[in-house]
Amino acid sequence: MTTTAPRTERALRLTVLVGESDGWHHRPVFTEIVHRAHRAGLSGASVFRGIEGFGASSMIHTQRLLSLSEDLPVAVVIVDREERIRAFLPLIEELVATGGMAVLDECEIVRFGSGDGDGDGDGGSQSNGFGGGEGEQGR
Repeated sequence: MTTTAPRTERALRLTVLVGESDGWHHRPVFTEIVHRAHRAGLSGASVFRGIEGFGASSMIHTQRLLSLSEDLPVAVVIVDREERIRAFLPLIEELVATGGMAVLDECEIVRFGSGDGDGDGDGGSQSNGFGGGEGEQGR
């Protein structure tokens, strides 16, 4: 059995931190961010619900206390090429301008295995820019 060395690609990780109860036009802000990322053709988006945290209000929200469990922290994580993430930032500015926060981190995508998953055997990428196909992240 032969082992192929993993391939790596430089990328940028966008983490958007909002409150679970933050809304945008009768829809959760985190849902709106995911839908905008999808429409923008980004490689994927994942939403993570926190179990405890605090933000600008300095009030600690936790799922242990019923009265404070209504606005738990939520993180939306998107990883893609730097230019695609930076082009996406203006599309979410209005969503986080009143209390959310966006964090950018340089990172590397690590690809394991000999194929890229697109079935043509050329090692090339698909339309999302990362070769993993639609929805690779977060599904």
